[in-house]
Amino acid sequence: MSFRSLEPRTADTAARVISYVMWPIAVMTVLNRVLVKAVNGFRTDDFTPVYQAALAFLNRRPVYDANFSSVDPHYLYPPSGTLMIAPLAVIDPERSRWLFISINAIAAVVALYLLLKLFDVALSSPITPVVLFAAFSTETVTNTLVFTNINGLVLLGEVAFLGLLLKKKPYWSGAAIGLTIAVKPTLAPLLLLPLVRKEWRVFVTAIGIPLVLTAVAIPLIVDPWDFVRRTVPYLGETRDYFNSSIAGNALYYGLPEWLSVGLRGVFAIIVVATLYLLWKYYRHDELFFLMTASGVLLTASWLLSSLAQMYYSMMLFPFLLTVLLRNSTIRNWPAWLAAYGFLSYDSWLSGRWPTAGRAAEYMKTTFGWSLLLIVVLCVLVGRYLAAKREGRLDGGIDPVFDDARTPSPALETKVAEKY
Repeated sequence: MSFRSLEPRTADTAARVISYVMWPIAVMTVLNRVLVKAVNGFRTDDFTPVYQAALAFLNRRPVYDANFSSVDPHYLYPPSGTLMIAPLAVIDPERSRWLFISINAIAAVVALYLLLKLFDVALSSPITPVVLFAAFSTETVTNTLVFTNINGLVLLGEVAFLGLLLKKKPYWSGAAIGLTIAVKPTLAPLLLLPLVRKEWRVFVTAIGIPLVLTAVAIPLIVDPWDFVRRTVPYLGETRDYFNSSIAGNALYYGLPEWLSVGLRGVFAIIVVATLYLLWKYYRHDELFFLMTASGVLLTASWLLSSLAQMYYSMMLFPFLLTVLLRNSTIRNWPAWLAAYGFLSYDSWLSGRWPTAGRAAEYMKTTFGWSLLLIVVLCVLVGRYLAAKREGRLDGGIDPVFDDARTPSPALETKVAEKY
């Protein structure tokens, strides 16, 4: 009987065949990233300064005394984050690192599962192993685990925040994002979403949790105000290494300040125009609006800030999953050329063409984020102009789908659940 299952007697569906192919590939890719690449480590170690800070906190030693003149990773978490990561130093560094890798890998897998549920994709769908394999093949997930960063937990917090917003659970939604902000403010721009939707209760926990944790942490830390005096100014500086923001690349390549400011101004206008069109025409399509607007906000915050790194792109997974929606703004090849730029684990450093290869390697993330914002605006403007030309603006700007050829969302959901 066990051998018979390897060769079904009747022809299988394409969806089931894809599942047979992708599940073992996806599972082995996850195991490789966790057990081999992450445990081996490479180039950068984000975990050691975090562990040392936790150890200093538990032993009542200064926490915020890093030497910012070096290019080594620095400890940058606020007092509330220090309090939360303190248990890491209870065990030895090696086992603590392995535990942290495992927690972030599990968090990433759970986040992907919850995200697929939001898009009504069943666990048995062939989409599930494809998404799992694709996610763990990216630079953002791979280097989060290899460098041992906390981004996996931040992604889980983001998905929980968006999912609970959709389910009208404001206090829990605020708690999810509040816990991430207490450690690092990566997701703080997403608070604009409940703000424009006037969901004030979200802010009770989104702001309250970091404030309470900070109030508890300050008396327990030897040098809490050094975070304000030393770390915060450093966070506001633009550095010319490991920095994919416009300002970071401008500094690295020695571009004039007016050009850097001008580019950021242009993209700020692109972002404002995009958010305006999303709000005006899509705010009642909650899943599409929240996922798309979150992607635009986060991409803009990285591109326009003083510091942004490629592996932040994990937080764009909710936006990228909108490709499953038929009114998605990223069902086109330029959007996925952009995604290649900020997700691919490929290295473009070239021994034969060193200058061009170095430029491609260092600029691919900035190019990807920039192109993604341009694509979304172009799609929305194109839809607006088409709707205006056809006199149907009152009914929204979604394209008129040919239902004879394009499945309805309900049908797509049924197909996903079937497989």
